[in-house]
Amino acid sequence: MVIGASGQIGRPVVDALVRDGWEVTAASRGGGRDASWDAGVRAVRLDRSDDAALAAVVGDGCDLVVDVVAYDAGHARQLTALTGRIGSAVVLSSVSVYEDGEGRGFDTQDEPDGFPVYPVPVTESQPTVALGEATYSARKAALERELLAAGDALPATLLRAGAVHGPYSPLPRELYFVKRNLDGRDERVLAHRGESRFHPSSALNIAELVRLAAARPGSRVLNAVDPEAPSAAGIGAAVDAVMGARTRTTLVDGPPPGGTVGASPWSVPHPLVCDMSAAERELGYRPVVTYEESLPATVEWLTGVVRGRDWRECFPLMARAYPDAFDYAAEDAWRAGA
Repeated sequence: MVIGASGQIGRPVVDALVRDGWEVTAASRGGGRDASWDAGVRAVRLDRSDDAALAAVVGDGCDLVVDVVAYDAGHARQLTALTGRIGSAVVLSSVSVYEDGEGRGFDTQDEPDGFPVYPVPVTESQPTVALGEATYSARKAALERELLAAGDALPATLLRAGAVHGPYSPLPRELYFVKRNLDGRDERVLAHRGESRFHPSSALNIAELVRLAAARPGSRVLNAVDPEAPSAAGIGAAVDAVMGARTRTTLVDGPPPGGTVGASPWSVPHPLVCDMSAAERELGYRPVVTYEESLPATVEWLTGVVRGRDWRECFPLMARAYPDAFDYAAEDAWRAGA
């Protein structure tokens, strides 16, 4: 069973498992199905927060549960309560659980000198934030702890994803460059000289990791990122190449020079680059796609979604996270005074 099957990650996960011979039940709030799915995929409605509904879909038991929408210890306990009826689990976590040697993490990044300084690359042995319910990172850490505590009773692979990308994303960071090209903005500004690196994770590569972990159950945490971590400027250039756009970029030393000018969704003061050796060693993992190879499908999907529409209505989550992402007036004013 795949919980959250109709989303960005769930869709390719279902495809990958079907190709590997699994009989898949695709569970989601709406009960929808993707056009690419095999006819044998069973699509069902499921309210993730309803314990009884989850237990009913699991029924007498299933060999594997893939949960791409679990966020906290409560969700973990929903799964562990079904121990004996679930053979193994693969659950999505996040690189946001990591903290640096000074106790800084994603939750401190808006504080003065609060952005974490991680080793390059980050391995799974890096310390994680304190467990809790107050923040996304703390909840994900609690999710991991609860599931790993089940041990052999419910073998669970936790996949720590980075900046997830691909079609159907609720927070498509590529929109920062795609929309500018659609709007005819041939000049852009990038803070930190465009050298920021925030490791992306293709939904297709995550699906491959799920497929491999399903075949080799175990209690473990693994990074789940792409083979390379391109810079912010590199991502912009890659989007331009796909769209046939010619742009000029002003690279600014240090943080955004004025408000959010130059603050792309990848503009971080210190790199977050993760190591994939453990997945290669434990699962025989090899990435199925690079960032650049996956980009055309993302750009095509984004272009179709936003053309002629208000991007905030299309992507309310991104609008909350980056409300001034397209403040062109502020960019023009800064450039005029620079």
